[in-house]
Amino acid sequence: MELGANDYKVEVSARHVHLSQADFVTLFGADAELKNVKDLSIKGEFKSDKSVAIVGPKRTFERVVVLGPWRDKTQVEISLTDSYSLGVKNVPVRMSGDLKDSAPVTLVGPLGALELSEGMIVALRHIHISKSDMDKYGLLNGQNIEITVGDVRKTTFHNVVVRESNADFPVVHLDTDEGNAAF
Repeated sequence: MELGANDYKVEVSARHVHLSQADFVTLFGADAELKNVKDLSIKGEFKSDKSVAIVGPKRTFERVVVLGPWRDKTQVEISLTDSYSLGVKNVPVRMSGDLKDSAPVTLVGPLGALELSEGMIVALRHIHISKSDMDKYGLLNGQNIEITVGDVRKTTFHNVVVRESNADFPVVHLDTDEGNAAF
């Protein structure tokens, strides 16, 4: 069975930050809490009440949302356009969590700052899908598929990575550049 346009939803993932608990304490203090203000489409993930600044050589992005829960390593996800605006070169396009030799990043919170030698990526477009839906559509975790989105500027995205997750319904994540391209 083929995955059709009505079999998934599309979400545009704007720039955001995932923090390790230790880095959170550096930026916000030992008494701060990461509070959930909005559940995201992937179970257990949420938009928090906290934000940080991403500082680049050319520009600073203020009030960049921190997503929860904690990650093992701090990760910043931006678009290619963001990387040009920040003045950060060679930000790799890769899967979330693949941070080895990624771009350096400076984060500033209300109580401290972090200068990380790696941690900034442009997230590779992907689809979160449950094991049962993967079986239903004959998909494999890590497989690359094509997804067609949009109406007015209908666009087919190649190399959409299948990610097994606990999603109730298959959801495609594009960055803002990709979302804008498809209107």
